[in-house]
Amino acid sequence: MIGDLDGTAAQLWSMAGLGTPMAVRVAATLRVADHIVAGRQTVAELAQACGADADALERLLRYLTVRGVFERDEAGRYTLTPLGRPLCEDHPSGVRAWFDIDGMGWGELSFVELLHSIRTGEAAFPKRYGQPYWEALAADPARTASFNALLGADVAARAPGVVAGFGWAALDHIVDVGGGDGSLLAAILTANPALRGTVVDLPEATRTAQKAFADAGLDGRADTVAGSFFDPLPPGADAYLLSLILHDWDDDPATAILRRCAEAAGATGRVLVIESIGEGEEKHTGMDLRMLCLYKARERGVAEFTALAERAGLRRTAVHQAGPSAIIELRVA
Repeated sequence: MIGDLDGTAAQLWSMAGLGTPMAVRVAATLRVADHIVAGRQTVAELAQACGADADALERLLRYLTVRGVFERDEAGRYTLTPLGRPLCEDHPSGVRAWFDIDGMGWGELSFVELLHSIRTGEAAFPKRYGQPYWEALAADPARTASFNALLGADVAARAPGVVAGFGWAALDHIVDVGGGDGSLLAAILTANPALRGTVVDLPEATRTAQKAFADAGLDGRADTVAGSFFDPLPPGADAYLLSLILHDWDDDPATAILRRCAEAAGATGRVLVIESIGEGEEKHTGMDLRMLCLYKARERGVAEFTALAERAGLRRTAVHQAGPSAIIELRVA
């Protein structure tokens, strides 16, 4: 850039340009990487497989080739680079599904309305799509299934730390509130053969959890209840788990969820908030901005969760480090 002597304007331009993130997400949505692995390497072959315009697709592929995602030989055949391989469906990172605009990647597009969030403090998603995120998700069974699967995979990856980070064997019955496909509860029950558990979630998720429990041989110790965590919860369990739930909600609805858990736990039970909190209070700023944009929610540290719990009539009794997560133990005050 003319006059950009130290390169800072060019650096800002590379940070602010929307072309690259959208090009990557479009390639992920069209499953270009999987088609290349399957042997379709020319633009004509890829356009047919992707259902795309050949000229426009080649312009996309050339753009991403310059940025190191693909390679192109002299005959015009495309191959994947190591940078592009995570765009394959079977890559262990699972990023293709998160980028898929026809799937869970649609939520990220609300970032184009971020100015609205910063000016008003409200979510950007309804500005773009005309309704709150959770309502839009509930109305779309395919995206709901994708959401539950991706969240389940994330929870399953965190599960070893959660299983090792708390004395589950001392309990008799736990309720995983908003437990999705049952991944976390299944891991806890498998490691603690005397423990029983229940998942409370919306009907689509509980149907998936029931199958998962049966496949794992846990259907005798694990059950499900279809319902919302804003409604009364099954009472009398030893502990009520909220795993990666509260960061999806602003303070008032998060407090309401905690109150429901406190009501069900009573004087003898406990509430266990499981969130991505390290040893300190430092927040993941990228996720925090995402929570604002999609849900009008936020990331919180231990002190903020403690204050939230106090609003719901709970007191913090312990914090257990559990791998990349922390388990904040609460009891009725």
